[in-house]
Amino acid sequence: MPSWTGVITEEEERRYASAGFGGAGGFGKHPALLIIDVQYRTVGTERKPYWDAIKEYPTSCGDVGWAAVDKIEPLLSVFRAKGFPVLYPHVAPKNAATDGGRLAQKIPSIMGIDAKGYEFVEQIAPLKGDVLLPKKHPSAFFGTPLTSHLIDLGVDTLVVTGCTTSGCVRSSVTDAFALNFKVIVPDDCVYDRAPTSHAVNLWDMNGKYADVLPSSEVIETLNAMETAS
Repeated sequence: MPSWTGVITEEEERRYASAGFGGAGGFGKHPALLIIDVQYRTVGTERKPYWDAIKEYPTSCGDVGWAAVDKIEPLLSVFRAKGFPVLYPHVAPKNAATDGGRLAQKIPSIMGIDAKGYEFVEQIAPLKGDVLLPKKHPSAFFGTPLTSHLIDLGVDTLVVTGCTTSGCVRSSVTDAFALNFKVIVPDDCVYDRAPTSHAVNLWDMNGKYADVLPSSEVIETLNAMETAS
């Protein structure tokens, strides 16, 4: 059952279908995994419901973030076993003297996160050989060398995971689509603090920019692929 079931109306579904939205882009032959902003500041250092989690970090999504981490972990294991690239776009620690601007105005709470909050969640943390991509803006592509890395690696398909569905995930998906990559979003591997926004953005991305699938289907497809040489 799609994540947007019960949120998107039948009338809205009909409108997208009548416009021809929702075709399957499919997988290419050379996938890479993006793990976007899965840091303690977006889930908390302990598994807690949202309203408890934000007492530690106001930017936390709480238990829905941890649920996604649990689904990213086996997906990541397949990428590692197959030798497929793994890349970590992430927000770097903020310097209040130099990192102001629009982000600080719109989300002032992000300027006060401690060092622990910027650490990667341990169970899916980077290993030697993974690509780390600090970013200042929502898209993993904007102002980063991500495209250059993907060209060097011969990537044609991006599997996009992380946080938040409506923010950094969506903006990265639309940029990847604009750059002509095939885009896959495992819907149980992305998370957002607002359930409605999460559902609506998954539905809209599936209609226009990506194939939104359960991680189990993504893993099945990946397992059938040849290991990277």
